[in-house]
Amino acid sequence: MQAVFNTAQATQPALVQFDLGLTEAPAAISAHERIGLALGRDYALHGLTPPIAHLYPQSPLQRGWMAARGRSVRTPASPQVELWLALRTHAWTRGRSFEDIQLTPHHLGQLDTTHCPITRELLVDDSRSIDRVRDDAGYAAGNLAVMSRRANRAKGSRGHQALVDMAASCAAGPITRIGGLAEADWQRLAVLASFVTPLSHEQAAQIPLRVLPPNRLRLFNPIQALQALVTRQLATPGWSARLSRLEALLPTDALRSDFNRFLLALAPRVLAAAELQEPQQIRWALEDAWAQPLVQKRWKRFALQLTPEQAEALVERAAAKKLCPVHVQRHDDATDGWALATGGYTV
Repeated sequence: MQAVFNTAQATQPALVQFDLGLTEAPAAISAHERIGLALGRDYALHGLTPPIAHLYPQSPLQRGWMAARGRSVRTPASPQVELWLALRTHAWTRGRSFEDIQLTPHHLGQLDTTHCPITRELLVDDSRSIDRVRDDAGYAAGNLAVMSRRANRAKGSRGHQALVDMAASCAAGPITRIGGLAEADWQRLAVLASFVTPLSHEQAAQIPLRVLPPNRLRLFNPIQALQALVTRQLATPGWSARLSRLEALLPTDALRSDFNRFLLALAPRVLAAAELQEPQQIRWALEDAWAQPLVQKRWKRFALQLTPEQAEALVERAAAKKLCPVHVQRHDDATDGWALATGGYTV
């Protein structure tokens, strides 16, 4: 700070001028720029070069990368870290929200699968993609599934009901394939989308489990969580004893009787494929069993007698008693970080 005193007239109060030496304050950076700078920094800290499309001077990603290049590199980037950075870059380029607290490289690694859950084709690097199952949400834990690029492109931005309509269109003919997908593929897409779509209990209870939930996908409808838990039992040895213990948790004789009738419809169709050894083939046999009208009819009769609260309690009690062959985790706020208020875009 500089101060200049005017002493020309001693009889008058001195006039003091202050030169504060302020430069123009920098404008607040946008969310897009801030995310790009952080993304570029992370490329540098993992010893990776960003995609060439972003290596121009005006790019926040390039500036963040250049600023951090001199720092020591963390452990060499694993394939999961490379995927994490690539997905963040893809989201940033499109202005999509990316929740980076829970959606870590480790989480992305847990989504991986050998086959597309929709088309059932073997996935190789150039055919693999990560889909935001709910299009009006961002990239966030619980909203992602690995599938083939072909299935991802066909799905587009369609939600649950639009996917149901596509399956119905294929069934009605005369065109039996739309967007390269057959009726069964569209049905699996519709069921996949239903998992992350809040539905009435009555509606969710009537959806056949034509595709099992991919790993780490969040299920919004309790009755579908119970449906998946029961179906998965048949994929591992000891299922009969576990289902008997699950049956004992049901509150009434009527429910226990209808649950048994449902199992008598479901189990034979899976046991018919008992010679199957590959986990993926067993998974498909379980899903295909739900194409049988009798299986769906008996499940609906059983499921509609439960309330959503009862279904949720059954899943939690089964998990507590270790009756579930997969890990079950409850999320009180299932859409935390999904950016639903902005349609999945950054602010």
